[in-house]
Amino acid sequence: MTKQWIDVTAPMKDGMVHWPGDPACIIKRVVKMEDGAPCNLTHLSMSAHTGTHMDSMRHFVKDGKTMEQMPLEAVIGPCRVIRINAKEQITSAHLKNLRLRKGERVIFKTSNTTKSWKSDKFDKKFVSIRQDAGQFLADQGVMTVGVDYLSIGGWEKDGVEVHQVMLRAGIWVIEGLDLAKIKPGRYDLICLPLKIVGSDGAPARALLRPR
Repeated sequence: MTKQWIDVTAPMKDGMVHWPGDPACIIKRVVKMEDGAPCNLTHLSMSAHTGTHMDSMRHFVKDGKTMEQMPLEAVIGPCRVIRINAKEQITSAHLKNLRLRKGERVIFKTSNTTKSWKSDKFDKKFVSIRQDAGQFLADQGVMTVGVDYLSIGGWEKDGVEVHQVMLRAGIWVIEGLDLAKIKPGRYDLICLPLKIVGSDGAPARALLRPR
């Protein structure tokens, strides 16, 4: 039996949780068949960093690559889903024995999966990646990093610094994954962000399939 793809995209909906200060997610139909129109038409208004999305280097690097410049190999191919038992932040100590390889795609599953996504209220205490861990990932030459909440960087911690370290190193970042149905292990990954010219990020649809 062929192994099935598992959708790890957070459902996008009107009023969904978003980073404080970012534009709210607004989804509404502006043309309605029930009003006599020949079709339905939906209007979308949101940040490029809403729900499951990707960061390009331009997010924190002034002259960094933008979304349309992303190589497809960054988001299509084998990856590892790794369980990290961190209370507050993923540190370099959590990563040193993982045998990370240059060009690898890794996704970190934390307590965010069962805690942070349960509420439509932003969780300021979500597990994030600390700057030293970001530097470790950069030093190892990892190509892609995915996380199970809205940012690799923490709330009022070292969010700017860890983004700068990882994005300057050329790491493509997937944020906002829903890993509730995913066990640690090896998978095939497909994550396709919208091809928005000049953008620092873009919403994405992400899928995993057990290898």
